[in-house]
Amino acid sequence: MQLQQAIQNVFVQLSGTLEKLSNDQYVYASQTLSNATIGQHVRHIIEMFICLEDGYEQGVVNYEKRKRDMKIETEKDFASDLLKKVYADLNKPNKALFLEATYNEDDNDLIRFDTNYHREIAYNLEHTIHHMALIKVGIREVSDLEIPDGFGVATSTIKYRKECAQ
Repeated sequence: MQLQQAIQNVFVQLSGTLEKLSNDQYVYASQTLSNATIGQHVRHIIEMFICLEDGYEQGVVNYEKRKRDMKIETEKDFASDLLKKVYADLNKPNKALFLEATYNEDDNDLIRFDTNYHREIAYNLEHTIHHMALIKVGIREVSDLEIPDGFGVATSTIKYRKECAQ
């Protein structure tokens, strides 16, 4: 599946970059990122995929109910292992799902939308790329690490840049 290949490419970039960071860099509170850490962004990425996988069986996904496991945001090797596990679990067949959310902080009434598994994988892929762009900012604050081309850049942007370069 094209979508699974795209996720693999992004996860390989992310995990390969994480391997080059020290754990101190991974947990450094970045002023540029409003004191967030690279680890917090990685945790957020992973937990969104885990939440989707957990909701698959029941047919209902609610990203607001993710667990927020501090071990993911503080232990980079644990996070890298989870990225591999998340990727390995993405081979389920497409099926109809409901997405539940509350979009108003003063209101607890759930809104329910029709969606499907592949649509949510696509959403999580785009969401991952967005957070990788933020991670790139955090890495530049703590390290002079060379970051792969295309890290945190949407596929459509990469294609557009290639067209402009011709």
